[in-house]
Amino acid sequence: MVNLPDGGDNGSVGLPSRDGRLSGRVAIVTGSTRGIGAGICRRFAAEGANVVVSGRSEAAGEAVAREIHNAPTAGDAAFIECDMREPEAIESLVERTISEYGGVDVLVNNAGVQTETGVEDATLDDWSFVLETNFRAYWLAAKHAIGYMPAGGSIVNISSNHAFVTMPEHFPYNAVKAGIDGMTRAMALELGPLDIRANTVNPGWIEVERTREELEDGRYEAVEELHPLGRIGQPGDVAGVATFLASDDAAFVTGESLLVDGGRSVVMDDDAFRSYKRTL
Repeated sequence: MVNLPDGGDNGSVGLPSRDGRLSGRVAIVTGSTRGIGAGICRRFAAEGANVVVSGRSEAAGEAVAREIHNAPTAGDAAFIECDMREPEAIESLVERTISEYGGVDVLVNNAGVQTETGVEDATLDDWSFVLETNFRAYWLAAKHAIGYMPAGGSIVNISSNHAFVTMPEHFPYNAVKAGIDGMTRAMALELGPLDIRANTVNPGWIEVERTREELEDGRYEAVEELHPLGRIGQPGDVAGVATFLASDDAAFVTGESLLVDGGRSVVMDDDAFRSYKRTL
């Protein structure tokens, strides 16, 4: 276990203890050094969970863990470095969590990458990069965690609204996101008799670093207008749903894929496809 440095901003978590729905539980959140994953870690800790922050960046991961550790939340956090493309590292992530906390109650598979490639121009390297990180790693993390999960355990797979509707030049990202939903159903079917649930959260546009980079030159406001709720989502919007699915409030919910996209998917048409056709 990586030791947590001293210091940090006690007020930066910004989430007081809520209902304690995850009190005493241990949660692994992959890809949680920033963005949606970091938001889930903060909310889980606010709900009483001890959280394992994981990712490739030791500096960023320890910063998230330190922030939670030094905040007045009910739960604690620590960082374990893990490259989700390395099967041995995934197994070690679970084993080190067990060594530190004695068990694992919740697994949130969140780590993900994408390429700006289409079906025709995607390469085998693109394929391997996305599938190993976004798909194989989800299976391996669950495979290693299941044996330690008690009855009432929960797996939350973070997918995307691309599993339902998509845009050009997002392959194989969009294919994998649909595959995650199928994987979730397979997990729900086989793990249900063990009283372990598996569900998917499918976020739409969420304001993270990558989104801000994509939506330059006034596009941010234009995309906001495409949402019935009139805004792009925040990591906390996803974290709240993940908390529900990880908690006993969702004790009879398994095998589901829940869109968290501000109503974006109910909008039938915009200019994205027409713009793409004009480039052909």
